[in-house]
Amino acid sequence: MTDLQQAATTRLPGMARLRGLTAAVVASVALSGCGVVNHMIYKTTGDVMQGFSKDHTVPYLLESSDLAMGCSMSEATAPLLMSFGRVTNEPDQLAVMLYLSAGGCSEEHAREYELQGLAALRAMDADNAEDAMIRQKRAHATAAKRYFRGWQHHNTFYGEPGNGECPDFDDDLDEFIYLAGLLSGLQALNAEIQSTSAIGVPKNVGSMVARATSCLDNEKWWGAPMALRATVWAMIPGATPDGEDPFQRLEIADRQGEEAGVRISHVFHAIAAQNEGDNERLRNVIRTHAESLDETPSNEQWRFVDAMATQMIVAISDRLWVENNGHRTPMGQLGTFWDDEADAVEAMDLDDLL
Repeated sequence: MTDLQQAATTRLPGMARLRGLTAAVVASVALSGCGVVNHMIYKTTGDVMQGFSKDHTVPYLLESSDLAMGCSMSEATAPLLMSFGRVTNEPDQLAVMLYLSAGGCSEEHAREYELQGLAALRAMDADNAEDAMIRQKRAHATAAKRYFRGWQHHNTFYGEPGNGECPDFDDDLDEFIYLAGLLSGLQALNAEIQSTSAIGVPKNVGSMVARATSCLDNEKWWGAPMALRATVWAMIPGATPDGEDPFQRLEIADRQGEEAGVRISHVFHAIAAQNEGDNERLRNVIRTHAESLDETPSNEQWRFVDAMATQMIVAISDRLWVENNGHRTPMGQLGTFWDDEADAVEAMDLDDLL
């Protein structure tokens, strides 16, 4: 009996060590398994979220005319949706749309600060004018960073634009995102210039965008590809090909956009006119846009794009009004200006009433 007790006592420490080792192995496998399972869950969730966003969220948003809602959604959900790139494929296409919209939010802030600065200048308030201009440049810097992120994701997904090769598009939304990426690149360069800071946007983005627009059907996309190209021609010295007139091309694109109910070409035309210092042409573009809104409703599939164009045209009009008259475009009077001649009113002959 004593011998058995001694043998059992001798084996107990060894068995305890074995049980400890077994428990450690089991715990390690379990924890490792949890990590694998969690990764699979995250990946599946990311794939579902990306697919749903592209197939439903983006088309739904494009059919809406609520720009403020779209702006808030992009700023609020971009970190969440982009974080899924850590566990599954990077959502490059979705990123183009998110950062283009988020950049537009910052650019809208910049326009507001610009109007505040202009109003302060009219009031001879130098301190507030300078403060507003500083805030304007900061907002443009944020916009440039966001637009540039969208441009980089665009290039990652579609390849560097303007290299002579066009991507194979799967559907209309795929083509539209390509167009949105080109716009994001051009906007990144413009916002960087206005911010007077170095964001890192390549200075040849304009020429790259101009070449890449040839990958898109101009008539199908409301004249926007040609309008983009012509705007680059008008803004970069020596970029206009022989025999081409950028403003003639912009007028053709305008008519295509008006007929389609997607008037984004008006914005490009206005930017080109501003760059030329042609205020009469600029006013005519604003008038034409306002008249077209009364004559042709927005395309139901692309309401968001048309609303975005109107917002930018209103912003350009507001700048003119504040500079010259101290306040923004009056409600319901887009397309009119402070110095328009009043319509002649027929005078009533009161003698016949006596």
